[in-house]
Amino acid sequence: MALYFDHRIEAPDTVGSPSHIGWHPIHPLLAVASVSTTSGGSVDMYLEQGECVPDTHVERSFRVTSLSWHPTRLILAIGWESGEVVMFNKQDKEQHAVPATHTADVAILAWSPNGNCLVSGDRLGVLLLWRLDQRGRVQGMPLLRHEYGQPLTHCIFLLPPPGEDLVQLARAAVSGDEKALDMFNWKKSGFGSILKMGSQEGLSFFVSLTDGTVHHVDEKGRTAQVASTDSSIQTLFYLEQRGALVAVTDSLLLCLFTVTPEGTAEEVMKVKLSGKTGHRADIALIDGSLLVTAIGETALRFWDLERGENYVLSPEEKFGFEKGENINCVSYCKVKGLLAAGTDKGRVAMWRKTPGLPNSRGAEGKDRWTLQTPTELEGNITQIKWGSRKSLLAVNSISSVLILHEQAMSSHFHQQVAAVQVSPSLLSVSFLSTGVTHSLRTDMHVTGVFATKDAVAVWNGKQVVIFEPSGAMLRSAGSFLCESPVLAMHEENVYTVEPNRVQVRTWQGTVKQLLPFSESEGNPCFLDICGTFLVVGTDLAHFKSFDLSRREAKVHCGCKSLAELVPGVGGLTSLRCNASGSKISLLLSKADNSPDSKICFYDVEMDTVTILDLKTGQIDQREALSINGQETKKSQALEDERLTDLVPVSHFWDQSEPRLFVCEAVREVPGAPPQPADRSTLAEADVLVLSFFVSEEHGFLLQDSFPRPPAFQMLLGIQVPHYYFMRKPGEANLEDQLDSGSQCIPQAVGRRPLRDFVGLEDCDKPTQDAMLNFSFFLAIGDMDEAFRSIKLIKSQAVWENMARMCVKTQRLDVARVCLGHMGHARGARALREAQREPEPEARVAMLAVQLGMLEDAEQLYRRCGRYDLLNRLLQASGQWQRAIEVAERHDRVHLRTTYYNYARHLEASGDCSLALGYYEKSDTHRFEVPRMLVEDLQALGLYVNKMKDMTLWRWWAQYLESQAKMDAALHYYELAQDYFSLVRVHCFQGNIQRAAEIASETGNWAASYHLARQYESQNEVRQAVHFYTRAQAFNNAIRLCKEHGLDDQLMNLALLSSPEDMLEAARYYEERGEQMDRAVMLYHKAGHFSKALELAFATQQFAALQLVAEDLDEKSDPALLARCSDFFLEHGQYEKAVELLLAAKKYQEALQLCLEQNLTITEEMAEKMTVPKDCKELSEEARRALLEQIASCCMRQGSYHLATKKYTQAGDRLKAMRALLKSGDTEKIVFFAGVSRQKEIYVMAANYLQSLDWQKDPEVMKTIISFYTKGRALDLLAGFYDACAQVEVDEYQNYDKAHGALTEAYKCLSKAKARSPLDQEARLAQLQSRMTLVKRFMQARSRTYVEDPKESIRQCQLLLEEPHLDSSIRVGDVYGFLVERHVHSGDLQTAYRYLEEMRRRLPSTNVSYYVSQHIVDAVHQGLGLPLTCAAPKRTRHNSVEEHKEADEEVAEEVESGP
Repeated sequence: MALYFDHRIEAPDTVGSPSHIGWHPIHPLLAVASVSTTSGGSVDMYLEQGECVPDTHVERSFRVTSLSWHPTRLILAIGWESGEVVMFNKQDKEQHAVPATHTADVAILAWSPNGNCLVSGDRLGVLLLWRLDQRGRVQGMPLLRHEYGQPLTHCIFLLPPPGEDLVQLARAAVSGDEKALDMFNWKKSGFGSILKMGSQEGLSFFVSLTDGTVHHVDEKGRTAQVASTDSSIQTLFYLEQRGALVAVTDSLLLCLFTVTPEGTAEEVMKVKLSGKTGHRADIALIDGSLLVTAIGETALRFWDLERGENYVLSPEEKFGFEKGENINCVSYCKVKGLLAAGTDKGRVAMWRKTPGLPNSRGAEGKDRWTLQTPTELEGNITQIKWGSRKSLLAVNSISSVLILHEQAMSSHFHQQVAAVQVSPSLLSVSFLSTGVTHSLRTDMHVTGVFATKDAVAVWNGKQVVIFEPSGAMLRSAGSFLCESPVLAMHEENVYTVEPNRVQVRTWQGTVKQLLPFSESEGNPCFLDICGTFLVVGTDLAHFKSFDLSRREAKVHCGCKSLAELVPGVGGLTSLRCNASGSKISLLLSKADNSPDSKICFYDVEMDTVTILDLKTGQIDQREALSINGQETKKSQALEDERLTDLVPVSHFWDQSEPRLFVCEAVREVPGAPPQPADRSTLAEADVLVLSFFVSEEHGFLLQDSFPRPPAFQMLLGIQVPHYYFMRKPGEANLEDQLDSGSQCIPQAVGRRPLRDFVGLEDCDKPTQDAMLNFSFFLAIGDMDEAFRSIKLIKSQAVWENMARMCVKTQRLDVARVCLGHMGHARGARALREAQREPEPEARVAMLAVQLGMLEDAEQLYRRCGRYDLLNRLLQASGQWQRAIEVAERHDRVHLRTTYYNYARHLEASGDCSLALGYYEKSDTHRFEVPRMLVEDLQALGLYVNKMKDMTLWRWWAQYLESQAKMDAALHYYELAQDYFSLVRVHCFQGNIQRAAEIASETGNWAASYHLARQYESQNEVRQAVHFYTRAQAFNNAIRLCKEHGLDDQLMNLALLSSPEDMLEAARYYEERGEQMDRAVMLYHKAGHFSKALELAFATQQFAALQLVAEDLDEKSDPALLARCSDFFLEHGQYEKAVELLLAAKKYQEALQLCLEQNLTITEEMAEKMTVPKDCKELSEEARRALLEQIASCCMRQGSYHLATKKYTQAGDRLKAMRALLKSGDTEKIVFFAGVSRQKEIYVMAANYLQSLDWQKDPEVMKTIISFYTKGRALDLLAGFYDACAQVEVDEYQNYDKAHGALTEAYKCLSKAKARSPLDQEARLAQLQSRMTLVKRFMQARSRTYVEDPKESIRQCQLLLEEPHLDSSIRVGDVYGFLVERHVHSGDLQTAYRYLEEMRRRLPSTNVSYYVSQHIVDAVHQGLGLPLTCAAPKRTRHNSVEEHKEADEEVAEEVESGP
């Protein structure tokens, strides 16, 4: 909280009463104009504490009418009633008179925005514009002059629009820029008037006259009327952001005009403000949109220009204001958000504007203003103005002027003594250990206080006075002059500061010891004492601590530089040490002097720095490694997001417990950083108190956090078991709700017990220690140690605290013990029942609910997704809207239930209209609304007609019927389409014909049944049977038919009715012995097949018998099935007989019948013949034999796939493969061989595939090789390779591939296990011979011919002489090679000789098959022989060369084996 020290100005004796006051816009300098009946008028200047500035007295024999400060310089313009205008230069102490031009009172004086020009106007309407130099002297004649003929009242300059930067323009001109030179050349630039730099100087302004008109003067000096009002304008504002002009007249008419850049104005709003007229109104503009008016009434009137809203603020009597106290003047400080108002009783009322959070509307209207404690002065305050500095306020009370200087309220708490400043010279000193409170009044304005159990020291920066308790009062124990801004005391020592040292003094001021600081360390400016340790901080952000336990102070911690410990830090704003001196906490500031969100903790013993950032909740631990580096470890301390974005404003250590630390933090508002001096004035919701345990082993542990209680305004300190606060003035008589102790707490100081000490405020020291350990272990999360700490304490509050902590740690086992010690039977039962919930969070949430921790329970339910339980919790706590929101978004299963419960709640609260809507949403309105409105039949009838709901119509009709209002009941029954009730009522009234029409038209079963009963009672049987049939009541219709012999209708009704009715009708026909076919059919339809067959056999009804047999299946009686099958056999229906035999599970008979009668076995029949493996009636051998018989039969019938399937089911895969081979389904053969994985089957499949045209399909060839390899049939594989080689020779003439295939065949054959070694040797020799011949031919064609063509030809000739050459090499290929070579060498005669030899040796082969036709033609033409006819080209097939990968893969398999 802040106090305002009043300083009366030290006015000269010759001056009279003040008439005008004015603060300089920048400097703390106040100009006061006074009026004296003897000497006329005068002007004096004063400093911020009221000291008169020497040589600033200006006096004339006339009254001062106007004052105006220069925007930046210390120049004051003074207007006199004689028309004289004087410029006073405070810096040079010079007076400069403006040329005498005005002849009447100077009404207005206004400076241009840059201060180069001054506007002066008088009561005759003469307006002049002057240019002045930097010393305030007028330069030449007036720049312009206008005469309006009416007194001038106000003048407002318009800010100049952004234009060219003159400095940059001048530099460009000097560098030779032609455009810039032209702009400085006024003749070329077109500014040839007297206002040559008007656009830069901003010489456009508005002036108002007493006749209510507003005129605009543009930059060229031209004037024009732009607006007009009904009376004289007493206030004129210009809204720069909106480009609008606001005028308020003497009649309180508010006019708003929009202003164009050219200076024209257009009226957009005109409002008559409320308030009394005839009194001069003081009007202030707040944030460019809010007008506040003081017109001598008991309230301030506000008008919001943006929203068009208005409201009033009145001083409250509880703050010390009197009833009927009027407000005369008002002033607003934008920087502080303070609105000050002066009253006619000499009081200054202040309202603080609540800052709005970003992205939120915040409070609106009068709720945004909070009334502060008033400052009481004397006299009738007529003028009030805020100074250039935010802490200065000038007040004119007619007789004198006072300057209010804001000073933070001093307070201190130490050693159970709290001192709180109440007024500038009054303190409340409370000795909390004894409950004694003293009011300490001093003869000076106190700026600081320090309290101990032995003495209280107060000082004002010039003098120190020490008081000590003496009986029932405080007496002065010492006083001395000292200009120390801070002070501390320990026992009988007083610690003061002066440049570069701390002085240790006695109470009388005698210096006993000096604690020096070097110049690099700075001047001491912060002191704090905790326990026996003193910590000192300097203005250069250095700190040092001292041990005070001895006679002289000894250094405990050497001087440390904050900049070295925390690089980049701005500065130091506060520091504290703990009771053991091992920890020092420091509050920091940023580079722009705004408060930092970090708290720095220095560990004296470990020489480490830990930074707690309340903005992010992170801990940054830094260990000093060397001069050049640090090691940084980061961790999260505050997991709760609500405990982030905070800025600390104060901090304290417990005075006896060195681990306990507490700080007060405010919510950080972007753009409006909180100031430490203002921390007590922030909204309570934005101020949090955080307490921590700080230990070397566990670091920072959050002990508790809570919003500052509304009754308190500042944290004073902490000493177990309480936090201590300064109370708000208005709350001084209210007892703290949380304080249950019997001890009387002084009014100025309030206290709140620590969370774990509720109920233990007066406990002894051992209990305190135990509770501290309990709280510490709870913060760690060690529930076992915490439990051991308090097991001997019999306090319900302690166990409740531990139970609450169990919610955080989710230790339900400990919670049960705590609930038992608390005697909380209901909670224990609820916790036991909650064990049925599968989610642990849901069980813990129930514990939180029982302990009243509803917010924690809500978070737990949300975390585990149990929105149903959250919905119930919100309903139970009365938060119905939130419960509905949860149900609509997450718990739609219980949405209607939620609506219903809320409707019941509203009904119980008497809000039936709203309850009705929620009954409708819950879809229970059809029952609940009639019940709710049953006492108001008229409203109920209107509701029924409005809803148009059939259920409601039916209920309403029933109610009317109960009241014997039959006609109305029939109407509503018809609306509800309740045809049964319509028929019932018509029958009751005897109108049975109408009832029959309704039943026939609608077909309603209930209506038809009721009508049938009526007809039956009247013996109208056929009508009764008809309507029973329409009502589907066939049993009643059958009963009537049997009773009255209506056999023609009986059969149809029985077929439409249930099986029971069919049996009754069948028995009826059987008993009568007539129409036995109907009896058989009814027995059949009723499902009694045996009875139907027996009756059919007995009566020889073969057609009916066949129909019955069609519905028999395997679930039927086997004997019955056998009898029916015999019947079908006798009549030649073999297929039906087989089906029945299969249904009777006589598989052999069915199969034999198929064989005898040559019946095709379908797949369905085969499946029915297949006995399941788990069948107990047939052994496995018999089952396999049956399957083989089925498969054999399928083979004979050509059903090879079915035979394969049955052989496979019988386990005989070889026979299955043989059956499949007969089918010729290559794809299934390959698949079956692959899944069977038997050598024989592989070989069979490969043999089958080899019978196909495998030369055209490389995949088939690859599969053949794979199957032979897997089947270990290497001899067969060798044969296949031999065949491949022959194909390569015959089809492709590819002897390279043929040689490779022969090589693979040789390898396979050599590995094969032959039955006859001699045959194997012969085959190997044959393969070897063929390989040799092929290789010789290959070499002759390629390598040998290139190296030695003659040798190549000789080799070919030798090959032609080899016996059995055709088995390996085609003879034609050898001759063809010889012909081609000789043609290429030009030996056509030899070529022709080989052609002829080839024709003789291969007489049946066309030569062109081996030699291309163009070569043959070339030989014939070269020798002059006739040409031969060309034979058609031979069709070529795919070569295995295209599938080299398959060969390689197979070769690998042959070598490695399957």
